[in-house]
Amino acid sequence: MLSLKALDKTYDNGVHAINNVSLEIPAGLFGLLGPNGAGKSSLMRTIATLQDPDSGSMRFNGVDVASDKAALRRQLGYLPQDFGVYPRVSAVELLNHFAILKGLHQRGERREAVEALLQLTNLWEVRKRAVASYSGGMRQRFGIAQALLGAPRLVIVDEPTAGLDPDERQRFLNLLARIGDNVVVILSTHIVEDVTNLCPRMAMIAKGRVLIDGAPQAAIATLQDRVWRRSVSDAELAQYQRHCTVLSSRLVAGRTQINVYADSQPDDGFRRVEPDLEDVYFLQLRAA
Repeated sequence: MLSLKALDKTYDNGVHAINNVSLEIPAGLFGLLGPNGAGKSSLMRTIATLQDPDSGSMRFNGVDVASDKAALRRQLGYLPQDFGVYPRVSAVELLNHFAILKGLHQRGERREAVEALLQLTNLWEVRKRAVASYSGGMRQRFGIAQALLGAPRLVIVDEPTAGLDPDERQRFLNLLARIGDNVVVILSTHIVEDVTNLCPRMAMIAKGRVLIDGAPQAAIATLQDRVWRRSVSDAELAQYQRHCTVLSSRLVAGRTQINVYADSQPDDGFRRVEPDLEDVYFLQLRAA
């Protein structure tokens, strides 16, 4: 269990990146959902002890992180949003290097761990290629391989599927789902579908504040019978945006389709639809 209590962080430029964040994050996949600039990466860096909060506290499995950062770092696997690699070093060599840094000093144990992770991440066939030559999806899978070295109890992945094609994105998400129920895995993302499909618990964040947290299906249930849909013209869209709570608009077969939040049918052109986490997300962002 990772427990965050009233975390706060303001940078020197005045940006209030983390605003009184309190969360209880259990073992398993936990989604941290928010738009770009919401403070997700700042929170991930703070949890990973790469920066100190201005105030508040963190405890991991009962240990106060501020008083013993090394204890958390020994149990941490971290995949940041952007990471660099040595340009001409192969995946197997680089993983071996990282394994030494993580304390796997016995050659046999280290080789076994590296080979197992290359198999797990489906990189075995390309293990002798330089990581710098990998595609985006392959590099992300290598990133999770290095994060899993040393059997961490806390794994943080920050925007791991941004920019991946659909096949690589699904392959990476399947890999995350296999990590295990006894490990705290924090998936930071702005992609609503990733959280809906994978995470039994999540939090939404904007402007550094937690908007809601809990089970995605419980959040969706709060909008039951209150989401309405219709196709509109451009002129009608502007009118509905003035007078209704428009959650989203998208082009479907050349027509603009809108979802509206309302207790009752806005007009005869609307039909009630089942809400989803995207509707919750946009409603929360409107109120943030």
